[in-house]
Amino acid sequence: MVNQRPYTAALVIPTGIGAAVGGYAGDALPVVRALAEVVDCLITHPNVLNGAMLYWPSERVWYVEGYALDQFAAGVWGLQPVHDQRIGVVLDSGIEPDLQLRHQQVMQAAQATLGLPIAGWVQTDTPLGVTLQKATSGATWGTIAQPDSLLRAVGTLKERYRVTAVAVVARFPEVEAAQLQDYRQGRGVDPLAGAEAIISHLVVRTFQLPCAHAPAVRPLPLDPTVDPRAAAEELGYTFLPSVLVGLSRAPSYVTQRTAGSLWTDAVDAVVVPATACGGAAVLHWAAQGKRVIAVSENVSRMAVSPEALDIPAIQVASYLEAIGVVAAHKAGVDWRWCGRRYAP
Repeated sequence: MVNQRPYTAALVIPTGIGAAVGGYAGDALPVVRALAEVVDCLITHPNVLNGAMLYWPSERVWYVEGYALDQFAAGVWGLQPVHDQRIGVVLDSGIEPDLQLRHQQVMQAAQATLGLPIAGWVQTDTPLGVTLQKATSGATWGTIAQPDSLLRAVGTLKERYRVTAVAVVARFPEVEAAQLQDYRQGRGVDPLAGAEAIISHLVVRTFQLPCAHAPAVRPLPLDPTVDPRAAAEELGYTFLPSVLVGLSRAPSYVTQRTAGSLWTDAVDAVVVPATACGGAAVLHWAAQGKRVIAVSENVSRMAVSPEALDIPAIQVASYLEAIGVVAAHKAGVDWRWCGRRYAP
């Protein structure tokens, strides 16, 4: 007899901070797949789920953009599950014609091979002018010179195709060679991730639609020494496939409680790197007394521990231990009695 409500967890790995797990190309997907097996609903964000050409859709995993995740954690927005989303795609007019064609072919392949509901695409009226920046901490961020052009393109998608989710493909500048090499070797920060987050945050904040971004960049020369965590970005001409799959069944965002919608009070546990506890979503959940599980193995360029913020987190060494703590909580077991090592 089932007498418990569904168990909901959130997995947060901030983008562009050089996280050892989840800081590369969908390399946190193994954690997602394992954690999803012990919960009923796992909420996480595109940085965790997008593996360029690779992805792993799951009915238990909800694909929620970072700004929307913050709003959800604050209790401002709810998540409304859907059967599908009408996806529209914005292509930056700064993308060269051959790269434009590659991305149009990804859309066609996603329709013909996966049956994804892609309603249409538009090109921005001006090149978006993305720049890449790096903070003194080593975290990456960026700017967009023509945000109004991006917003006009999304508005056109809504009016012309009645889209309910948006993928954005922007031309990104070439990355400085040493920075790129560090990333490909598994010892650097993703140089594109910070700017990608700014683009999707702008669209979600303005239109309240699910959104994710895929950068348009030139294929890299072959390198047999690429770190496996970064290898998913070496496989093809675009990073768009995982974005389209993720958006295709992403929950919608609502501001009123409706039948079936999920709100922050349903969250039972939050799993986060132990060095990156300062994000808005984690702070909201900590203030609400949610069970925060801080994973020490996922080091990053940040140094924001739960102790520094007075968050009473459960400290674990690895994601395997975090999954065990979640499983124990769901079973109604005090995790500290699961083995002598943890006994209080």
